[in-house]
Amino acid sequence: MSEPQNPEDRTPETPSLEKATTPGRVLPTTTPEERESAVEAATLAVRRGAVVVLPTDTVYGVGADAFDPTAVSQLLAAKGRGRDMPPPVLISSAVTADALAREIPGWARALMDAFWPGPLTIVLHQQASLQWDLGDTRGTVALRMPDHELAREILERTGPLAVSSANLTGRPAATTAQQADGMLGDAVEVIVDGGTSPGGSASTIVDATGPQGRVLRTGALSLEELNAVLEPQGATLVDNG
Repeated sequence: MSEPQNPEDRTPETPSLEKATTPGRVLPTTTPEERESAVEAATLAVRRGAVVVLPTDTVYGVGADAFDPTAVSQLLAAKGRGRDMPPPVLISSAVTADALAREIPGWARALMDAFWPGPLTIVLHQQASLQWDLGDTRGTVALRMPDHELAREILERTGPLAVSSANLTGRPAATTAQQADGMLGDAVEVIVDGGTSPGGSASTIVDATGPQGRVLRTGALSLEELNAVLEPQGATLVDNG
């Protein structure tokens, strides 16, 4: 299984802008009215099959309807990425995990309870009945529930989104809406401006598809923090990062 990519898959730095921000594409969220307008615009764009940019608890992410193969392809094309690097799926509630994944181990649920919402991505077997195409996932899906109210507000309206870091492949991930616009430009329809993102460490990725849980990438959560939750249950993870 190829390692999944995460919305925060690169260490944030400050990229230079490729061009000036396009009026009308970057939507502010300073006031309640602006926030509602931006969330609704992003929701409608996703429903039309467009690609959007949204803030997360780490860096900005570029997202599309996870159930729209054309939109997912457009997302990958916007980043200059192929099907061999499928995006993870962001969800607004842990309950949604059961609709998207099967055979979720008890220890994986314990990690969800402890670290969701937050910087933990869990790779699981996807439900066989799902009609989607995220790329070469080999029957798996990487799920995360972000610790960002604005992101979850959008997700509550759109449903699960395929989301990757808002950047061109090989460039640092955007930590502002303006940086995302400078790199992605016309490839996205709406950019929700949630201010400067926290940046910092990417999410930790845990593989829960085999008999032994594995850390595929250590990020904001350490192996020790994860195992502190699991050891009382008689489970541990190994580090394959």
